[in-house]
Amino acid sequence: MKLFLSFLALSGASAFAPSSSFNGQTLSNGATSGSALDMKYKVAVVGGGPAGACAAEIFAQEKGIETLLFERKMDNAKPCGGAIPLCMVGEFDIPETVVDRKVRRMNLISPSGVEVDIGETLKPDEYIGMTRREILDKFLRDRAIEYGASPINGLVTSIDVPADHKTSEAQYTLHYQEYEGGSSVGTPKTMNVDYIVGADGANSRVAKAMDAGVYNFAIAFQERIKIPDEKMAFYEEMAEMYVGDDVSPDFYGWVFPKYDHVGVGTGTVVNRPAIKQYQKAIRDRAGDKIAGGKIIKVEAHPIPEHYRPRRVQGRIALVGDAAGYVTKCSGEGIYFAAKSGRMAAEEIVKCMKGGSHLPTQAEVEQTYLKKYDSAYGPTYAVLDILQKVFYSNNGAREAFVELCNSKYVQQVTFDSYLYKTVQGNNPLDDLKLLGETVGSLIKGYSIAQ
Repeated sequence: MKLFLSFLALSGASAFAPSSSFNGQTLSNGATSGSALDMKYKVAVVGGGPAGACAAEIFAQEKGIETLLFERKMDNAKPCGGAIPLCMVGEFDIPETVVDRKVRRMNLISPSGVEVDIGETLKPDEYIGMTRREILDKFLRDRAIEYGASPINGLVTSIDVPADHKTSEAQYTLHYQEYEGGSSVGTPKTMNVDYIVGADGANSRVAKAMDAGVYNFAIAFQERIKIPDEKMAFYEEMAEMYVGDDVSPDFYGWVFPKYDHVGVGTGTVVNRPAIKQYQKAIRDRAGDKIAGGKIIKVEAHPIPEHYRPRRVQGRIALVGDAAGYVTKCSGEGIYFAAKSGRMAAEEIVKCMKGGSHLPTQAEVEQTYLKKYDSAYGPTYAVLDILQKVFYSNNGAREAFVELCNSKYVQQVTFDSYLYKTVQGNNPLDDLKLLGETVGSLIKGYSIAQ
């Protein structure tokens, strides 16, 4: 869970555009259309998760834009803890039916077995939403389609990028496999588009095509486990987070409640080959709480560790995991995926001026990237530091768990996570927290030894 934002208080923290038709004649400055006043640019959103769906929803509402939404697996269940902040429920109009559980308690367990119960500071109407990605993603994708996005059940395999795409309006050519009627065999197809939004995850083909640069990634591994009803009752409003080098050398293990089962998982960057060893450890640490459970699904997926070196190139922009928008320390990505998709699309739409102008790389960098980095860059930076401090060894992890016993830490933590802003900071409490941090680190190292 995202229990680390509390420490932010201490930080201060040559062709033209698509061909159009007018009375059956081809025009050179717009996409397919019935009249010269109804010319459209064609935008391809590659990836139908929260980032892609939220971007497509914005594009689809613009008359001057034809929106294509590519997704290979319409029922995709991405390996993911599935936690979303309360602000996302309201900001993105997420209905109750999409939220499986409302978590109001967190059990945080240290390497030595010390447990801290977190959640007393939450108000009655506050909670962390637990979702299944196949349900959440489908809801967001269906909404984009209702607004007018055209879904394509297809896998983009490569993109032809014109050499002069940064200075011209030359179209991009998507090569993809389209899957129809439930067939496992795709039909090769191509499509010319004017703008591409890459929302196709950590292994983004769009990022590769635009030469976005390499980045490090973690492996997240999760088992969905169906446990007896009497044991499921414990997780009615409870989630658990385990820290220790047995469950991960640089992350944490979790037990998160879902609709009728729990998601049990872990992740790591520094020792990916040992992920199954860490997964066994988290099952062992959970022990009797999940004993007798049946594994109903096993999932694994890469998670980016930092921003891509290049997130906008020409008329191609990356959002979500493809851009590297997952926080260190907590591993949160759903909200930032949805937010980046929406922000990117809103800024691109503004630059398009009703479908009469194709945004340049500089315009999108100065709007989308500048606004996103201004809003969330400090959060990524601070969480990167906190991961290095508190996940470096078991002594630091013991200190982290002890600090989370502080009501002030809990209050600022939940405010920061639920609303994506640090609230109610008290300078005297911040100074006291600094002293407690040092003391907890000293004590934690002693316990670990």
